[in-house]
Amino acid sequence: MLAGPHPRSHSLAPSRSLGPQALHSEPVFVRHPRARRYIIRVADNGVVRVTVPRWGSKREAHAFAVREHRWIEKERERIEEQRTRRKVAEIPADVEQALRERARCELPSRLLDLAAEHGIAVSRVSVRNQRWRWGSCSRRGHICLNWRLVQMPQSVGDYVMIHELMHVKRMDHSPKFWQLVAAACPGYIEARQWLVHRAAVPVGA
Repeated sequence: MLAGPHPRSHSLAPSRSLGPQALHSEPVFVRHPRARRYIIRVADNGVVRVTVPRWGSKREAHAFAVREHRWIEKERERIEEQRTRRKVAEIPADVEQALRERARCELPSRLLDLAAEHGIAVSRVSVRNQRWRWGSCSRRGHICLNWRLVQMPQSVGDYVMIHELMHVKRMDHSPKFWQLVAAACPGYIEARQWLVHRAAVPVGA
């Protein structure tokens, strides 16, 4: 999502150097009475949606979209890259089933080992097919792990587990939380980078 400037900052004028062809397709304009500025969103299918505030006009909204065509193109590339990564990550059903069974056996025991190592009590460990997270932790100490962690290098899987274990101590992502993570997992930055650049689902840890 990209938000335009507040109307008081400066006026929006149509671009003279760029034409509608810069967007490759005509945006969809949607007026929203509560919107305070122009907002651009790119859908998964590449369609550009521009929210128009109550004081705005389609002409200015189109000018804003044309002016931000580079951002739109980068957003489309990012979406396409994610789609490609998801396709690459697809595996045969029998192989996936075997990996899930392996994950149910290996991941909980590894997490409990790390919990004991760092003196943290865990109430329950579950392995699930989480679509948008690698792991999660409830306030009661129930930790859920994504079965796909079993496919990753152990250092990356350990980082995700330690990340969730530290949430038993702090249920936030404050600087103090990250200090706990860094102390327990000195290589966490490299592990996060691995997830960002090589993982096939969004980073939730």
